[in-house]
Parts: sequence; structure tokens; C-alpha cells
Amino acid sequence: MELDILKKAEEIIKKAPGISISHLNNREKTKITDALRQTYPLTELLRVLGLARSSYFYHRAALKAGDKYATIRTMLTDIFNSNYQCYGYRRLHAMLRHEGVRLSEKVVRRLMVEERLVVSRNRRRRYSSYCGEIGPAPDNLIARDFKAEQPNQKWLTDITEFQLPAGKVWLSPVVDYFDGKVVSWSLSTRPTQNWLTPCWITLSKR
Repeated sequence: MELDILKKAEEIIKKAPGISISHLNNREKTKITDALRQTYPLTELLRVLGLARSSYFYHRAALKAGDKYATIRTMLTDIFNSNYQCYGYRRLHAMLRHEGVRLSEKVVRRLMVEERLVVSRNRRRRYSSYCGEIGPAPDNLIARDFKAEQPNQKWLTDITEFQLPAGKVWLSPVVDYFDGKVVSWSLSTRPTQNWLTPCWITLSKR
């Protein structure tokens, strides 16, 4: 049965060979169920496809009546995929309004569920600036005394990671202990030692 389902997915919905059943949305599953109802019992088809009976009849009625959201579904999917699958329903709703499409957020949420538009969240381990000792440890000149009596006497730096739609970036500001002002900063897409070195060389020449 699963093989026939995948063949129908390729034939009816023009899905690529090897597509997983879990990647089909409910409307696509409904179309496949209707195409195979003469071959397999409805109950078995719904079980294998993971499609609730109520969802099947709802989408079957919508398909017969004509889907008034057909164009909007395509727009939603295009916007979602072109923005790295990280837009939730609020941002998609705002993007549709920008395109002149007026829908409630509730409808946008429902269409996202039906089209299986799930926001992708990376669970990768966050960046840590500590990578072990790469040379002799410097003397502890600060000795936890974080006060400075004049500018450029003591500087503080750290690295902060930001997750953007296009990928990760790292920001390294240099703050003067005397007045808390940022005296320099550097931005990079790779947190390497070679990225930070030029910044400190420039500061040391002040």
C-alpha cells in the first residue's frame, strides 16, 4: 500500500521520487486517498497516511467546492521557504498584508498547519569562546579590579552569537572600563582567532 501511495504522490501531486508520507500535507493526502479508494479500504488508507477521518472529509469537500485559498497557499509556501523556514504566522501574516492580502491571523495559522509549514529551529550547540589553552596563560593583571581611573586603562571584550535568517554571526565589542563606552567592535560569520587579532592590533596602537 505504501508503495502505491508514493507512486500516486509522484503521479497526482508531482512529488519527487522517494518523498516521505510524513512530508505530505492533509490536502495532498486527501487527493491520494480518493485516487486509491477503489483499491484499498478507506480506514486503512487513512491509517497509513496518518490522516484523521474528519480532516479527510473536510478537505474532500473543500476540493470539490474549489479552494478559495489556493493562491494564498502558494504565496504562503513561497514566502515561508524563501525566508529559510523561520517565519511564524505573525510574520507571514504581515508579509501577506504587505502584498495586499487581508486575512486573519487565525486563518494564516490554519493554512500553515494544513500546508505543514513548521518553523525550523536549530538545536546545535551554542558557540563557546573557550577552546582550551592555545598558548601560555597571560598574567592576571586585572585581579578582579574592574575599576579604571582614566580612559584606555582597562578594556573588556566578549563574543556574542546572533542567529539570523541567513545564518549565524558573531559580534565582539571592546568596552572601556572607565566610562562603559564601546571603543571598538568587530563582526564576523566565523568566530576565529584570526578575526579578533586585527582589531586588538589596531587598538594597541592608540
